[in-house]
Amino acid sequence: MGGTKARDVNGYKLWYSRVVGGKNKVGILVDRDLRELVVDVRRVNDRLLIIKLVVNGFTFNVISAYAPQSELSEESEKIFIGGDFSSHVGETARGYDEVHGGFYFGARNEGGTSLLEFAKAFDLVLANTGFQKREDHLVTFRSRVAKTQIDYLLLRRGDKGMCKDCKVIPRECLSTQHRLL
Repeated sequence: MGGTKARDVNGYKLWYSRVVGGKNKVGILVDRDLRELVVDVRRVNDRLLIIKLVVNGFTFNVISAYAPQSELSEESEKIFIGGDFSSHVGETARGYDEVHGGFYFGARNEGGTSLLEFAKAFDLVLANTGFQKREDHLVTFRSRVAKTQIDYLLLRRGDKGMCKDCKVIPRECLSTQHRLL
């Protein structure tokens, strides 16, 4: 038994499936400028959620799906999501103790709150907030006017013990996405 749930997250709208007693959850986070354009939300099952938006006369169907490997039990599946979320989750866990490890660089912004809400809704943790590090092992973007941590590694809360360390390797350039002009 389950259903589709929705909640507001700093002006954004998060639609997600909720499965009572289960782990299969999918969700879609919609930007504040688009949330009023959603005309339909359909939970097909606990692994498939579809929202329909009408924007400038065009209909968009956005699908979020979860398909575990059929030969493995769900407990043997591990999820690691790493990326540049361009969000600041703040140096304290304040209000998000179950997903934020308490160590971070900088102050929380709206995007950081949205990321923390997303992690909370899907029972994930931000692994790199769980390790006390010196500043050069936390900062993932640096310019002449700012330094910040915007890249995160998310994994299921029950699997956080698998991550023994998480840090930035100083002076390593693995991507050219952030350019200084």
